[in-house]
Amino acid sequence: MTTEPRESVTDCTRRSAVAAMAVGTIGAGRTREAAVEQPKPKSRPRIAAVVTEYRKGSHGQGIIDRLMDGYGWQGGWHHPAVDVVSMYVDQRPKGDLTDERLARHPGLKVYPTIAEALTRGTDSLAVDGVMLIGEHGTYPRDAKGHRLYPRYPFFQQIVEVYRKTGKTAPVFNDKHLSWNWEWCRSMVDQARELDFPFLAGSSLPITWRIPEVEAPLDAKIEEGVCIGYGGVDSYDFHGLESLQCMVERRKGGETGVSAVEAFRGDAVWKFLAEKSDGSKTRTRELFDACLCRSFRLSSPLPGYGNAFPDTSQLPALVRDPILYRITYNDGLIGNLFMMSGLVYDFTVAIRLEGGSTLSTQLNLPGLAPGQTLPNFFSPLAYYCESMFLTGKTPYPVERTLLTSGVLCTAVDLLASGQTRLDTPHLRTIAYQPPRESQFMRS
Repeated sequence: MTTEPRESVTDCTRRSAVAAMAVGTIGAGRTREAAVEQPKPKSRPRIAAVVTEYRKGSHGQGIIDRLMDGYGWQGGWHHPAVDVVSMYVDQRPKGDLTDERLARHPGLKVYPTIAEALTRGTDSLAVDGVMLIGEHGTYPRDAKGHRLYPRYPFFQQIVEVYRKTGKTAPVFNDKHLSWNWEWCRSMVDQARELDFPFLAGSSLPITWRIPEVEAPLDAKIEEGVCIGYGGVDSYDFHGLESLQCMVERRKGGETGVSAVEAFRGDAVWKFLAEKSDGSKTRTRELFDACLCRSFRLSSPLPGYGNAFPDTSQLPALVRDPILYRITYNDGLIGNLFMMSGLVYDFTVAIRLEGGSTLSTQLNLPGLAPGQTLPNFFSPLAYYCESMFLTGKTPYPVERTLLTSGVLCTAVDLLASGQTRLDTPHLRTIAYQPPRESQFMRS
């Protein structure tokens, strides 16, 4: 059986779009130089949105609304040079916004299946890009604690259209690739096989940093710590991406992970205990450096006040401490502490060879109790747009493949009661980071 040569439906727009995006030097990550209003290509890429839920505060609403209505960017209102033309919405709970968006955007149409959203009632691929946002919605958890979001099944339906039509288009997948490692690997492998741009991951690596710290490229990094908050198979992924976007810049680039450890409860505090002489371990020093960058550090003292918690006060503040400890192939140690109750933000600290420490907060503006308009989706929308316009991913999907694999392993460890697992499946995930970190600058 023979098929026609595969082609990307974005080819016709790329030549003009590359020039448009070059003004902002997206590929280099110099967001401080990005143009407020990007020149529009001759043909606007058509985007299909595949989402689990479209209600206020959901990732689907937060990201896709920005591609349709624009957002504040570099001191002006940015109108994306793409058109969201089709949508598949898996669940429509109370508060669903789908019908309102249809009424306000005449060019938008909702389809009953993913395949129809991509072909738009034809027998061929009829979009130039796909936004896959499989976050939020009523989906079961398995015995290990995985939320069974259907990212992989949705991705498979997208790929099936590509295979049937012989055409492809860039795909963005929100957050980690899947709760199943084999599925994570398959998604990246299929994107490579069919040769379409595939972008994925968290909003944390490209959000604002306070202060604007960038790990030097080719730095010798000895250890890294991230402190975050939230539950298992949820915000822990954001923490892993926060850590990874810093340590991947070390000398030699990313070389892979040889082992993952996972601890919960009292075992976590042992890693933060002082040495026998009363001095602090390197891990504890980095932990404290992270806390010093937090804007939402809980005080151990009652009433109004601000005090730095000591070791004896931590258990009272954090009822369910979690630690993922990562051993990289080159000997680097990475630590993710999930400290709900102690902090309500994400901070990272790294120790460079020679003893100097770099630390920062990966700021999520708008994410706080009672707020449902998180502004940190704006950089994510911008980089997705850049991929649709240029046909190139602004940062490697291997970062998210690695963090997805670490998360899958850590969740398995917590569920089984084991503490350590060698990870030959993660040893071969190597990549080079962008020359400049692509976080938002002021």
